[in-house]
Amino acid sequence: MTWETVAGVLGGLLLLYAVLLALLWGYARRHPETVTMKDALRLLPDLLRLIRRLIADSTVAVGVRVRLVLLLVYLLSPIDLVPDFVPVIGYADDVVIVALVLRSVVARAGEDAVRRHWPGTPEGLQLILKLAGLGTAR
Repeated sequence: MTWETVAGVLGGLLLLYAVLLALLWGYARRHPETVTMKDALRLLPDLLRLIRRLIADSTVAVGVRVRLVLLLVYLLSPIDLVPDFVPVIGYADDVVIVALVLRSVVARAGEDAVRRHWPGTPEGLQLILKLAGLGTAR
């Protein structure tokens, strides 16, 4: 492998990363109401308990539990796609990844499983369901 090939691959990865950052920045600017930093910090303990409970539930499909374990590892990892100290988009990558996994979990395990295991307030559940793409809670 020549240095031109390595430089081309690294350049392509950097370009892809820059595009991802631009998309996250645009999303965070257009949708500031999705989840504020205050809401995210308030929901984090309940979200972690929800993930732990869903992982422990043997009625939830193995594929869903694997996704949740990977999400938990990502959230607890000090390494992020975008460092959290970057303004506007520092936490946007975490929110987008959580939303994608939650949508997947709700689609596969069902909204009732999320409701059954939710440890927090009804308002927090409503925000989690909104984040999962279900609009408002019942």
